[in-house]
Amino acid sequence: MAESLRGLLGELHEERLRTWPPEDLELNIRQRRELVEAFDPSKIKSVGEQLDNFEFVDVKGGRFTLDDVAKGGAAVLIVFRWATCPSCNVALPYYQRNLWPQLREMGVPLVAISQQVPEKLIEIQTSHGLEFTVASDPGNRFSNDLGITFSSNKDVHTWLAVKEFDLPGILGSNSTDLPQTTALVIDQARTIRFIDVQPDWLIRTEAEPIVDSVKALIAGVLA
Repeated sequence: MAESLRGLLGELHEERLRTWPPEDLELNIRQRRELVEAFDPSKIKSVGEQLDNFEFVDVKGGRFTLDDVAKGGAAVLIVFRWATCPSCNVALPYYQRNLWPQLREMGVPLVAISQQVPEKLIEIQTSHGLEFTVASDPGNRFSNDLGITFSSNKDVHTWLAVKEFDLPGILGSNSTDLPQTTALVIDQARTIRFIDVQPDWLIRTEAEPIVDSVKALIAGVLA
């Protein structure tokens, strides 16, 4: 049976049900529910729209643009939260095992993007031995353009203060805004051919629909 990202993240949630204090668990569930209820797909960039040529910072050094990564005809972008985010540490290794080998065989780049500064963001690549590119989106410029950033509710900010959880310090920025987890496939013209935005960060895009979209793009099926 193929490995399921939904199943892996479900296991993470089940562990929290067993181990987290009830008030922490309730806050986490409520924030995710509120994000789902407030989600407005009409505010998100959609298939067929062309992206600007955004520049990113590779955690291993150097800068690159969307034109650079899509010059071969296709590229896959995964937007995630930050290096020590527990669900991101489930999702990115899953993509390493289930998505990257297929993309590599097709010659298609995979780039995982977070607004976190490179010197902090590199931890998730080194800790899991990720072979694909991990890059910083300074100031959430790319995520803001996609329309996928959100602000946590007041209760979450209060909880962060009580727990002395310095999210701006972790991100390396003055902002606590975060991106909703997103998977995109773009073509050489930076046109979106596939996009899946998940307001609940414990739901992420499985590898299969991404691979199917890339194969269709390469085969010229998509107009």
